[in-house]
Amino acid sequence: MRLAFSIALLLCVAGCTASGGESPAPLEPVGRTAKVPNDPDDPAIWIHRSDPSKSLILGTDKTESVGGVYVFGLDGALRQSLTPLDRPNNIDVEYGFAAAGGSTDIAVVTERLQHRLRVFAIPSDGGPLTDLATGGLSVLAGETGDAFEPMGIAMYKRPRDGAVFAIVAPKTGPTTNYLWQYRLESDPAGRMAATLVRRFGTFSRVGAEPDEIGEIEAVVVDDALGYVYYSDERSAIRKYHADPDHPDAARELAVIGADGYMGDREGLAIYQTGERTGFLVSSDQVPGSSWVKVYRREGTAQNPHDHSDVRTVVTVSDSTDGLEVTSRPLPGFPQGLLVMMNSSAKDFLLYDWRALAVHSRD
Repeated sequence: MRLAFSIALLLCVAGCTASGGESPAPLEPVGRTAKVPNDPDDPAIWIHRSDPSKSLILGTDKTESVGGVYVFGLDGALRQSLTPLDRPNNIDVEYGFAAAGGSTDIAVVTERLQHRLRVFAIPSDGGPLTDLATGGLSVLAGETGDAFEPMGIAMYKRPRDGAVFAIVAPKTGPTTNYLWQYRLESDPAGRMAATLVRRFGTFSRVGAEPDEIGEIEAVVVDDALGYVYYSDERSAIRKYHADPDHPDAARELAVIGADGYMGDREGLAIYQTGERTGFLVSSDQVPGSSWVKVYRREGTAQNPHDHSDVRTVVTVSDSTDGLEVTSRPLPGFPQGLLVMMNSSAKDFLLYDWRALAVHSRD
């Protein structure tokens, strides 16, 4: 019954409006994290396997030299600071990475000005995170300038063999092969390596102004279905196969959300309602009142790559870069949690997914 209710509720998210047909006031959060010191950017959610109350929210402070990763409980209280990091931008979580000494969950962060990934182990009890790769994992070899600065990150665990990959988006790049995909591995001595397995992905180079070049930052992988989505910020959301060995890996599968955005296409996340159903969630970066765009994860019966059914929820989140969502029931969030970066207040806002139903607008 819970799953049926969830699906019905989310269908309402895709089509309901406030009574009388008027757009509702911007959606307010039900909680917020403690502030980060300088400049928040991107959140991730880690789910405790046996005790959801011990789940964590991780967020980056993307400041040069003195930035970091901040770990919060579901109550928003600070649990841990991983500092200093040199302009960390995006963060993502993957479960069950084969490390020395056994499987562990990991949080992977782009450390932009050091041209590397940082990898932190998340203990099964949600205790303090630890560094799995002292010195980090170098990426974007051979590039210079902005093209040598990793920003976006999405983790992918391949179902057929458990291989773990990091898909990295640099600050800038070419019109083709913009994204870099690495396989992450650990040897018996605990030494980690990132091996480049492919480059892929179209980039429009469209910016906010005629003489401006945009960028790609937000990336998300649907592990279960094997797709990667990324935000070509002033053009569209693009979709490819996540498996680098897929015979059709080089082909763009869909161009989503080419219209209807007021600002940059930023954060991306997957909300699951079933094995193949749910929603692709995107943030439209608007000062003072960012919008959340909701697309059908499964496409249509005729075309699984047709994600055109979009609706919008207006929030009070300011100039949102990153967002994350989970459909897992959590204390205070029985149908899931949406976390959005909130620029001016330097924190991350927590939304009850159920509330999006009555705040959606056509």
